[in-house]
Amino acid sequence: MSDLIELRDRMRAFTEERDWAQFHDPKSLILALVGEVGELAELFQWLPADAAAERAREEHLRRRAGEELADVLLYLVRLADVLNVDLAEAARLKMANSASRFAPEAVRGHAPEKR
Repeated sequence: MSDLIELRDRMRAFTEERDWAQFHDPKSLILALVGEVGELAELFQWLPADAAAERAREEHLRRRAGEELADVLLYLVRLADVLNVDLAEAARLKMANSASRFAPEAVRGHAPEKR
């Protein structure tokens, strides 16, 4: 069993035990997900870009970032479940599509332009 399936099943059980499915419509889950991404962004908001990776290795920021990343992941897994999307399969398909769109020899060392 994959880790994503285990997380999905644990999120389902957590939700059912609290009778929260009534609040887990796609719109509400998306807004919660955006809110958690905002909390993650807030941790890095005023850090200089060239120092952010180094600062993220400091214990306090690394721990806080991990907490917010976990919130993002859990809401994303729950949203995928509510939308009946196999998140692992969607990610595999997306990676395959990106691999065909962005050949290494064409994009190595620079960000591709928005299409």
